[in-house]
Amino acid sequence: MIATPRLPSPESLSLAEQVAQMVVVRTTGHLFDHEVEYPQWESTNAQLEKYLALGVGGVILLGGSAAEVGVRTQQLQSLAKYPLLMAADIEEGVGQRFSGATWFAPPMALGEIARKNLPLALDLAGQMGRAIAQEAIAIGLNWLLAPVVDVNNNPANPVINVRAFGETADIVAQLTSAFIAGTKKFPVLTSAKHFPGHGDTDMDSHLQLPVVNHGFERLQALELVPFERAIAAGVDSIMTAHLQLPNIDPDFPATLSPVTLSGLLRQDMGFGGLIVTDALVMGGITQQYGAAEAAVLAVAAGADVLLMPGDVEGAIAAVCEAVESGRIAATAILQAVERIWRAKHKIADLPVTDSFSQHAWQQQAVPPVQIEKIATDHNRAIAQEILRTSQQVSHAPSQSLSQAISAPLIPGQNLVLVDDVLHCPFLGRTAPAVTLPTRLGYALRLVDNRSADINRLDTTLDTTLDTTATTLVQLFIRGNPFRSGQGLTDIAIQYIRALGSQVQAVVIYGSPYVWHQIQDLLPAGTPCVFTYGQMKEAQAIALQPLLTPTAGLESLQALDSSFTD
Repeated sequence: MIATPRLPSPESLSLAEQVAQMVVVRTTGHLFDHEVEYPQWESTNAQLEKYLALGVGGVILLGGSAAEVGVRTQQLQSLAKYPLLMAADIEEGVGQRFSGATWFAPPMALGEIARKNLPLALDLAGQMGRAIAQEAIAIGLNWLLAPVVDVNNNPANPVINVRAFGETADIVAQLTSAFIAGTKKFPVLTSAKHFPGHGDTDMDSHLQLPVVNHGFERLQALELVPFERAIAAGVDSIMTAHLQLPNIDPDFPATLSPVTLSGLLRQDMGFGGLIVTDALVMGGITQQYGAAEAAVLAVAAGADVLLMPGDVEGAIAAVCEAVESGRIAATAILQAVERIWRAKHKIADLPVTDSFSQHAWQQQAVPPVQIEKIATDHNRAIAQEILRTSQQVSHAPSQSLSQAISAPLIPGQNLVLVDDVLHCPFLGRTAPAVTLPTRLGYALRLVDNRSADINRLDTTLDTTLDTTATTLVQLFIRGNPFRSGQGLTDIAIQYIRALGSQVQAVVIYGSPYVWHQIQDLLPAGTPCVFTYGQMKEAQAIALQPLLTPTAGLESLQALDSSFTD
């Protein structure tokens, strides 16, 4: 049995240890350094041991299998100076980041269900929250950096997009509350993001700082509504947005704004939980502020947790210096650590009291890894129900979808367009998008943003595509941080125009905004299926109505057996 260190009272820590508790560092979910995928952001094992010795408060993980992460979290907790917050961006389930676990459709799929059946959507949102919390805690993750509560009312938003529950404040607020309620069955923390609202931006804050010219009345009527409901539902933390609101604070972006964090969120909205910055290595912050100064400004603004500072040791030293010089009050640091302590008591399932000098946190055992709680039949069934219920189809109005498909299908080309095949977790040799058409005799044509150049598509089309052959078109396009997907949409439009009447059917995985664009290009009656998901289960469910008549596959179970996880 692995034991975690004793958690002392905040007052007994040195200033450097108190500030270190406010820092969350990023590392890989893999066990070995040679498997690190993002070396510019992810700490090596040696670096991580150094940070843990300093007393950092938490770790955010990315990559690896669910089972491996279970071992990893136990390892890190055993090395830690004090018990750790173990975080992950798992807005779409543990399987979104860690292979083997359940991977849900993006939250906007629930918004689509809510359009037709709000009670069902609320029930599924609650079940999704419960499943994610269950699988997270089973492998030692105790902080869900979810849900996204932004209102995605700007279709051109490249960074929020389908990560939001919807496009209206009320639907987002209701689904947010249901999701949070679902997580309450387990000792995990939740995080509403990105305050005060990132839904109406048209640029990616990973790359640059968006500017939103809304005043307070607009924020109060729209963007703040889901945050208010999340607070009422008992959300544990709120993550800041790297964006500038000149009408609220003309001097600082929200993450570094005392007006926004200490004023609006803490004082006016009465939020008593953790305020956590979005990653401080993102371009929206680093372009203008150095790593040390960004950390100081965030703490001075009211942040309790510094997520992924660019220079961990430099950030801790800079905040300590700011306290010693009087720029930041020592009491502000202590109050932040006390809030972190309360959060750590909750996830350890211990009483939360006003006094931290006497409490029950002694040598707490790290919970064992519970692999049997990962990807259970129940959780996978919920994920599949969300995919099926949110899926959309179009075809000739007077026909069913199966009638709209020429019978029998004439296998030709299977054109698959994906943003970046080198970093694609859902398209392998066993992916249904590849194997099911291949089984029927379709020839695979795989194109991504790296291989297709919008400026030389005439040449690309000549060498990769037969424009006289019947073609099944599959588009994997959604708003992705760092790569918006718009370039791939333009390429997809060019291909569809070149193919013309040879387009036999289209499947779109990801963005409803692309779905609406593409539909307008197709000849009337062309069968078209849209699914919010991109994972293998989504592919099997989406292809079923198109390929089942010819493939002789009578159910999803038959399709499901055609690929392995």
